[in-house]
Amino acid sequence: MAMATADGGPPQPIPADLDDNGFPAIPSSPATTSSSSGFAEDFYRSGTDWSSLRAPPPRRPHEGATGVKAKGKEGGSLVQSSLFQAWGLERPRREEGAGAGDSSLVQRSLFQAWGIERPKREGGGAGGPSPSPSRSGSWSGMKRRRGGPEEAAAAAGMNPRTCPFYKKIPGTPFTVDAFRYGEVEGCSAYFLSHFHHDHYGGLTKKWCHGPIYCSALTARLVKMCLSVNSDYICPLELDTEYVIEGVAVTLLEANHCPGAALIHFRLSDGKTYLHTGDFRASRSMQLHPLLQRGRINLLYLDTTYCNPKYKFPPQEDVIDFVVSTARRYLKKQPKTLIVVGAYSIGKENVYLAISQALEVPIYTDASRRRILHSFGWTDLSKRICSCNQSSPLHVLPLGSVNHENLKKYLGTLNQRFLAVLAFRPTGWTFSEATGKQLDLIKPNSNGSVTIYGVPYSKHSSFTELRDFVMFVRPLKVVPTVNVGNAASRDKMQAYFREWLKGS
Repeated sequence: MAMATADGGPPQPIPADLDDNGFPAIPSSPATTSSSSGFAEDFYRSGTDWSSLRAPPPRRPHEGATGVKAKGKEGGSLVQSSLFQAWGLERPRREEGAGAGDSSLVQRSLFQAWGIERPKREGGGAGGPSPSPSRSGSWSGMKRRRGGPEEAAAAAGMNPRTCPFYKKIPGTPFTVDAFRYGEVEGCSAYFLSHFHHDHYGGLTKKWCHGPIYCSALTARLVKMCLSVNSDYICPLELDTEYVIEGVAVTLLEANHCPGAALIHFRLSDGKTYLHTGDFRASRSMQLHPLLQRGRINLLYLDTTYCNPKYKFPPQEDVIDFVVSTARRYLKKQPKTLIVVGAYSIGKENVYLAISQALEVPIYTDASRRRILHSFGWTDLSKRICSCNQSSPLHVLPLGSVNHENLKKYLGTLNQRFLAVLAFRPTGWTFSEATGKQLDLIKPNSNGSVTIYGVPYSKHSSFTELRDFVMFVRPLKVVPTVNVGNAASRDKMQAYFREWLKGS
């Protein structure tokens, strides 16, 4: 099977640990899941937002570091080596004595070509003083320990994975969403934009490489779901400026999932960088005083749907369609079970709207109930119930919303319901033929089970990206998704140049 790409390129092979829909494989169907399974197992069964995750080819023991050209059957240039072509840069010549695993030449040249300062190693690098989650003072957390993945790889004679330059914030010892690279050289503060696996991947209870900065809600999830030592977790409130290692840092609402944040950096020399993580751009973002203050020097942009064919309807319109469809089916068959497929976090507004409109509680399993209660959303918390017989509205893992699983699930409910109406709310269900005309969406029905794929996206559509970039007017744009394909990169850079023409 293959997974379609957002840039319209050839489908990518689905990794063994993903299902046919490109979501994490589920060990068992909802009908057969044991109620006594552990919290971590339940959490991962719910799935995460894998929309921007691209599975790399299997690594070999002596394969060069990420970003260095590697030859062989798996061959071809890796992401960083091909980035020179993307921006018309001359690849640096290898200095005498430099080995195949020396990717510092690649990153150094890219920083120079972009006219941005390479991150400095302060205080001797990894062992230097750490920042604080408070608005002033020093971080009071644990000291970083040696012996992490980088050292282990070196001891085994392997080249460790190198953090790509586009995950590093120039002129600072900061990285964003770079946990899968272990201890990053020169990094003394690790930022997490939101709690989806393709961004926190690599973050475990064994984390010991330095402080983790994120929103307060994301911090709770990191501690609760991953059991990361709380001494390393530094929660930051939204719309509050913090000074970390001499850099002013502010988190802004990202409109992606609960706790997701845009990260705004203002350096002592006045340069400003904005990292969007994953986000759904909206007009309200243009009203934020911080973004109205002046031009952004460097914009790290979520380009998941940076393709003109993606024209998502407003989220509110999709929710209205879901609610009206649920009403219509319940009127026809009052014993219809309404199912909403959801990631571990991220689709709450869909099933909350159904609950409010139909005045019914929301049933979901214990692990998701624990997560939802941690949000601190009063209206959501009071609507959650623990009995699957007491509500016609159930929330299930998105990857399990298929005809076979739903038929089995219906059979476990003791004939309380006679039919199932399910929704798969994700941007990947978008169809050019349907576009923004939601009434043209055709359901997939099989016996007593009907499934609607609705384009409820938590990523920006093409026009939303355009409007956001034209408003922010960055001097440079760094795409963070779909950068592994040269044609895709070239197209995106052409779009950016057009949007910024005359700025």
